Amino acid sequence: MIHFKRRALLGAGTLAMGGLMMERRAGAQPAWRPSQTVRIVIPAAAGGTTDIMGRLLAPHLQQRWGQPAVVENKSGAGGTLGAAEVMRAKPDGHTILISNIGPQAIAYSLFSNLPYKAEDFIPVSNMIRGPNVLMVHPSLPVKTVPEFIRHLKGNPGKLNYSTSGPGQSPHLAGVWFHQLTGTQATAIHYRGAGPAMTAMMAGDVDFGFDNLTSSVGQIKDGRVRALGVTSADRSFQMPDLPALRETLPELAEYDVNTWFGAFYPAGTPRAAVDALNAEIKALLEMPATRQRFAEMGGVPAYGTPEEYAAFVRAETAKWGGVVRKEGLKMDLG
Repeated sequence: MIHFKRRALLGAGTLAMGGLMMERRAGAQPAWRPSQTVRIVIPAAAGGTTDIMGRLLAPHLQQRWGQPAVVENKSGAGGTLGAAEVMRAKPDGHTILISNIGPQAIAYSLFSNLPYKAEDFIPVSNMIRGPNVLMVHPSLPVKTVPEFIRHLKGNPGKLNYSTSGPGQSPHLAGVWFHQLTGTQATAIHYRGAGPAMTAMMAGDVDFGFDNLTSSVGQIKDGRVRALGVTSADRSFQMPDLPALRETLPELAEYDVNTWFGAFYPAGTPRAAVDALNAEIKALLEMPATRQRFAEMGGVPAYGTPEEYAAFVRAETAKWGGVVRKEGLKMDLG
């Protein structure tokens, strides 16, 4: 009887060890690791959400991978300059693009001479999504969307608005807004969300659309006045701020969300893609990251490479329809 029990215990121990080994293998990190400095290219100026995502990812990768991870801002041409640079980079896993709806979805239908194609990139994972927000300089005599539209119609073509670059979501958010409301204003393009916000706070422009994720601080400080968010529903971060579609019948179909995620140049080994995807997942699951996103008014948006690729294709098709309906076509200088 004693021998039987001992065999049973040994068998149970073997099963337990086997299960533990299987759990370790299942939870093991991908084998790929960088062998040199990792470049994280941001196709926008410092200060915007794209830049924030890159600067959150860099120290995480440096700690986990044991190699330096440096952020490089390559702004201009609506984010397409930085994207094109990554497209030309060696596809060995050491150059990462943190990009967004502008250069990776809208640009394909908006620009006639875009230097890259969708097939030139591998979508790795989304990171964060959230609405844009309509803001005005505090000197503008409006506090609601209906008041703002009446002011625009009373001053046709006299007001201007900032964007983070031609083809970025703040630009197209403005174009669609004007079409639906029958208003006119002049778009002033800047090299990223940071300079665009600086211009609005200084009163160089009258109003603008920007990502709520990078504008919450300026709104709460009173340096700009927010009128509404561009998403279909209100933001949990600022629940008293209406969705634009709530404010007027003309805006009933208005729904704009932004997103920011990681891409590799085409040809990057799948092992490197899986390794970066796993690290982004780990970063987004950290309580500190979730808290930071909540403070910014955004939500984590992890996806597998396949899920993210399907999402980007759908966004490209959606904005292609909007651009064609508006009859927009631009040339990159």
